[in-house]
Amino acid sequence: MTRERIVDGRPLSEVDETFSWSLRPKTLSEYIGQKNIVEKLSISIQAARGRGEPHEHVLFYGPPGLGKTTLANVISHEMGTNLVATSGPALERTGDLMGLLTNLEHGDVLFIDEIHRLPRVIEEFVYPAMEDFQVDFLVDKGAFAKSIKVQLKHFTLVGATTRAGFLTAPFRERFGIYHYLDFYPPEEIAQIIWRSSRILGIEIEAPAVDQLAKRSRGTPRVANRLLRRVRDFAEVKRDGRVEEQVAVEALDLEGIDARGLDELDRKFLHTIIEHYGGGPVGINALSATLNEEADTLEDMVEPYLLKIGFVNRTRQGRVATDRAFEHLGFKRGSRQKELF
Repeated sequence: MTRERIVDGRPLSEVDETFSWSLRPKTLSEYIGQKNIVEKLSISIQAARGRGEPHEHVLFYGPPGLGKTTLANVISHEMGTNLVATSGPALERTGDLMGLLTNLEHGDVLFIDEIHRLPRVIEEFVYPAMEDFQVDFLVDKGAFAKSIKVQLKHFTLVGATTRAGFLTAPFRERFGIYHYLDFYPPEEIAQIIWRSSRILGIEIEAPAVDQLAKRSRGTPRVANRLLRRVRDFAEVKRDGRVEEQVAVEALDLEGIDARGLDELDRKFLHTIIEHYGGGPVGINALSATLNEEADTLEDMVEPYLLKIGFVNRTRQGRVATDRAFEHLGFKRGSRQKELF
């Protein structure tokens, strides 16, 4: 069973996703951060509109919660077309995808989240749809089976993945545009929090915004989720105004420390330091010690710890850095905490 974490970049529930949708920008001019990607998309969108053609197929990749789904919606909105959204795990048979493809209008955007989890048979079915805008659909089975060529309207496929390396080379090559979304710097997260606060009507002070920005792990979805929790805390425990001390108390209550680490992050680092002398240690050994799935640690814990320089990956395994030792109050070369 997957652990639910407030700092998880993935949606935690339908309510959480609905809340997230209400705060998402709809145009490139409203989009905060990822300036290089926004500029490139602005050019490709204007060029496609100028030629009266659908936008090229686009692949967004990077950690969850950074705006891949939002950018797919922005492309659809800027192109003036409809967006049809699905996910890799939801497409189990060719018939599932066939129904979506045949209902697309000219220029519509088909968004497939977690596209790396598409079954191989579906992936190969997509190839001619992306290249030639037609598919061969097999009717019946055995001796009565026959292939029917179905012509599709020109559409744009937008794929999103946290694991681009899991896509086969032939699949990746069929996307005309690739964009990598990286974690946001605190100043851009702060801008996102200010924007969300205005939309939600939250009275918040600048120092509180700074506290939220520092603890949001460079992830807009996490920032908006923490803002919601801080708002609730302020309304119940205080007068509703979000001051710095209110934000600190609310985030401490949620177990989010000054660097945005939660209990699992700290346990991960503690295990490397206390059980394995700071490393190196393999991910499978960490998985067994923590009783967590290795994929969970690789996808949901390590990326941010690597980004902030708390963990290094080596051929021998994971190593905790001096920054991690200092943050947790350990001395390098010792498994005992310093006494403050």
